[in-house]
Amino acid sequence: MSNEQPIIIKKIKKGGGDGHHGGAWKVAYADFVTAMMAFFMLMWLLNATTEQQRKGIADYFSPTIPINRISGGGDGAFGGDNIFSDESLAQNGIGGAREIPGQNTADILSDAAAADQAAAEVAALEAIEQVLMGKGGESVVSDLALRHVLTRLTDEGLIIEIFALPGAPLFEPDSTTPTPVTEELARMFARVFTIVENDIAITGFTRSRPVVQSENPVWDLSVGRAQRIRLIMEDANFVPERVLRVTGYADRRPAARDPLAIRNDRIEIVLLRSDQ
Repeated sequence: MSNEQPIIIKKIKKGGGDGHHGGAWKVAYADFVTAMMAFFMLMWLLNATTEQQRKGIADYFSPTIPINRISGGGDGAFGGDNIFSDESLAQNGIGGAREIPGQNTADILSDAAAADQAAAEVAALEAIEQVLMGKGGESVVSDLALRHVLTRLTDEGLIIEIFALPGAPLFEPDSTTPTPVTEELARMFARVFTIVENDIAITGFTRSRPVVQSENPVWDLSVGRAQRIRLIMEDANFVPERVLRVTGYADRRPAARDPLAIRNDRIEIVLLRSDQ
């Protein structure tokens, strides 16, 4: 017999923390890093592309699905429709539309013809835009001049904006004398505009002056520069009667936040829609 007490060894097994602190955080962190990488790539792309390129990318993602006024495409008894066409098809030629009190067939035909004419006019303006910006192929404008041009189609018509860039002005300082690039653009517009018969409007804008002057020249410059574009286009055989108005807004409508930015020196030529 021994009086020594037995040695008892107690082993404690601690459970891992995977239940509460597993690898889920790694997935969340990876998503965060991916999002930040995408964000910085977006910032880099915005800084590395021109205004025309960004607009081209935006136009690529714009919906371009045409809307057909005639529903159905079959050649059966109902021409692709069914007996419920009057209830379900809001616009099916003339016969599928419900009769409106006080409106006869001649009015419906007139409205349809006006809508078709408006659609054709929009298509013509879009064709002009594609020719200018080279969306369907090579542009008629040189790359050096194209960086000064921005187009957009509005309810008023096709707006063609020519703007100055740092180190590349449109006119000589404080004058209405155009630079060679501006004259090239104006003569090219005169040639391209012969594709359509729309009237045009020419508007001049200038940037603000850094100091208050007793006689601020911005009004005279904006109008004089717009007039100079008109004269160049008419000298390139553009029909003078198609010039509907020539105006100047001075520095009242800046394109950039900074009123002193050279980006505010610009000319807008609008191919007006026929209903304007």
